[in-house]
Amino acid sequence: MINIKNLSFNYGKGKPLFQDLDLKLTAGNIYGLLGKNGAGKTTLLRLINGLLFPVSGNVDVLGYDATERHPEMLSDICFVQEEPYIPDLSIIAYLYTYAPFYPNFDFDQFFSLITEFGLEGNLKLDKLSFGQKKKVMLSFALASNARIVILDEPTNGLDIPSKSQFRKLITEAMLDERIVIISTHQVRDMVNLIDPILILEKGKIIFHYSLEEIANALYFEVHHSMTEPKDVLYAERVSGGFMSIRENTEDLPSPVDVEVLFNAILIKKDEIIRIIENAKNKITNS
Repeated sequence: MINIKNLSFNYGKGKPLFQDLDLKLTAGNIYGLLGKNGAGKTTLLRLINGLLFPVSGNVDVLGYDATERHPEMLSDICFVQEEPYIPDLSIIAYLYTYAPFYPNFDFDQFFSLITEFGLEGNLKLDKLSFGQKKKVMLSFALASNARIVILDEPTNGLDIPSKSQFRKLITEAMLDERIVIISTHQVRDMVNLIDPILILEKGKIIFHYSLEEIANALYFEVHHSMTEPKDVLYAERVSGGFMSIRENTEDLPSPVDVEVLFNAILIKKDEIIRIIENAKNKITNS
């Protein structure tokens, strides 16, 4: 559904942000796009939406060149930016202004979602708190029934109960023919939601694996002291002790701590990727 080939991009005459970037995203997945500040996550999302134009390469979205912003593509892609534009309208006026651009929009679902978030249609958008505005935009994106939903830092401004609601609603709205891309720094908010994991660094996707592939290759465990097994690849202090990552040589199940994994990738990328690839090959050849 999204196929990026040999993408290069830079702002003005500045240093290239992307050089020969390749990325293929398929339906039925909630992709977690991670990266340090300045890695280009938001820029990549805007390129997918056709809001920015590459210097070279191709961004194919649903069979269309994203730079052409074809109406058929735009009617099937919904992008909620980190700080979305909020017009001086009531929620219901916003709905009836913008929903017609999405032929599969589900009005009943939208009203159900905003009600679940504790909002009413007559409320003025510009009078809402930042978190409430986010709830309206998230509700709109899910009710659009667009095949591609892109969310940039969606949990910023949400309180703890709303973050839990967000995870539930995204899971319920996920369909086999839909792609959701979530770019975030709030990895803890995305536990048991994002899968596969994408990590962007220096203009390249340096990591692209599913949670199953990660769990097959790596074992995550908490130690209550600094004493660790000798084969630990990476460890850091967490609540309750120290979280360590080591090769999963015994095929033991363990939940993947994505935040700790991200930190480990920044330090031991090559070794971790080698272990994951070896585990994948072992399964393929078994």
